[in-house]
Amino acid sequence: MTILATLALFATALLFGGMAFFAALIAPMIFKALPAEMASRFVRAVFPPYYLWVLATSAAACVALFPLSKPDAGMMAAIAGLAFWLRQVLMPRINLLSDAAKAGDADAGRAFDRAHKLSVAANLLQMIVAGVVLAGFVL
Repeated sequence: MTILATLALFATALLFGGMAFFAALIAPMIFKALPAEMASRFVRAVFPPYYLWVLATSAAACVALFPLSKPDAGMMAAIAGLAFWLRQVLMPRINLLSDAAKAGDADAGRAFDRAHKLSVAANLLQMIVAGVVLAGFVL
């Protein structure tokens, strides 16, 4: 295995592992162990660095994969781009909608639910795509 392939594998494994660990263990544990308001504040604090992790590992995988597999590099670039959008656009919107919903704005509550479902779907899509690229290393 070449150095680039090793770096690509390592970055993709870190990406997938970090996403899976957060989704399967950390997020559920936060909401189980903490009161709702505290869990909400904690998640708001955790998501920006989480998305930086996704962005950094997927970008590193993209760079390492580019000379080896353009389709895989493109999938990693898409994950990085989506992570940037989630961190910089959708998460701030979700936070504003959550605050408005807590203040009694029913329309904001419905918009929050839609935006939250979109973020969950986007994260799941990122994880699936990372898994597909990761599986390519062993197939």
